[in-house]
Amino acid sequence: MPTDIIVYHNPECGTSRNTLGLIRNAGLEPHVIEYLKTPPSRAMLESLIERAGISPRDLLREKGTPYANLNLGNPELTNTQLIDAMMAHPVLINRPLVVSPLGVKLCRPSEEVLSLLPTAQQGAFTKEDGEQVIDASGKRVGA
Repeated sequence: MPTDIIVYHNPECGTSRNTLGLIRNAGLEPHVIEYLKTPPSRAMLESLIERAGISPRDLLREKGTPYANLNLGNPELTNTQLIDAMMAHPVLINRPLVVSPLGVKLCRPSEEVLSLLPTAQQGAFTKEDGEQVIDASGKRVGA
């Protein structure tokens, strides 16, 4: 079933894979953008940040990136400078970022995607670490 859902995805990231799994568990097939291979344009990145209601700093990824080497923790850096860094080093863009008709959200943890899905979960879903988040009836566990 085609949808208007877009996932800025890194297949090496467990959270990103779990988010993609939850979308597919709702019977939806999103448009998957491997953003390390095809980074968003600056205008698109700025739009995604604004639509998600976050700051560029909120979208920065530290682990496994040049964050420390680039001194991106410096509170004096402007939003423009932080976006410049993400454009030069897309690995600094945290993931997964999901766009749906219901909004835009950085889905960390992966269950954050549930509020963006227009359809219910269609069965059980267990994250890669073994945590069950959706039971056999399609309901969220512990919610």
